[in-house]
Amino acid sequence: MNRIGLVLEDQPDTRAWMCEVMAAAFPAVPVAEAASLAEAQEWLLRRDGGAAVVALVDLGLPDGSGVEFIRALVAAQPAAVIVVTTIFDDDEHLFDAIAAGAQGYLLKDHDADATVARLRRMEAGEPPLSPSIARRIMEHFRALPPRPGALEPPVALTPRETEVLGLLGRGLRVAETARVLGLADHTVAGYVKAIYLKLSIASRAEAALEAQRRGLV
Repeated sequence: MNRIGLVLEDQPDTRAWMCEVMAAAFPAVPVAEAASLAEAQEWLLRRDGGAAVVALVDLGLPDGSGVEFIRALVAAQPAAVIVVTTIFDDDEHLFDAIAAGAQGYLLKDHDADATVARLRRMEAGEPPLSPSIARRIMEHFRALPPRPGALEPPVALTPRETEVLGLLGRGLRVAETARVLGLADHTVAGYVKAIYLKLSIASRAEAALEAQRRGLV
């Protein structure tokens, strides 16, 4: 599948570094650059569909938050691959970005080789997360009170919904899940919606936790 990369970062030196990382992680993917939220939104408007987008997105921009662009990109292309690259390691930025549609969250304190390696592992379905971010996510959910009915028998899913939930739990996106199952993207998106409704969840992180609870990963 044809892909195009985008690096959204306002600092020139960091943007150049991120472009090099993107090129090393995805050698066949042409990389575009944006230095502000407005530039990224204009780039998105100029696109005519076609190639799938792989985006590295900074959150602290001079004219807004990268979360705004994540929402816009997901709305325009639900199968887009979006990884946050930022200095912010607090819960608010992290969970806002994940809720908006980011599939990964990397802090800028890693060297290029480590960042490239984490991005490359996306091809195997592994979400690119800085170790401290992965720990923060686990700590967040461990600290939550049990959901009502958490000790009751699990909500019944159809065999296909169970397959989809298991793949989501492994970190696969909708498009990747569709390829594995030999289904259309919109069909898998329908299963994901049904799963979220049945389980009363609203995020990939919650889906991954439920998949783990059911022994699917």
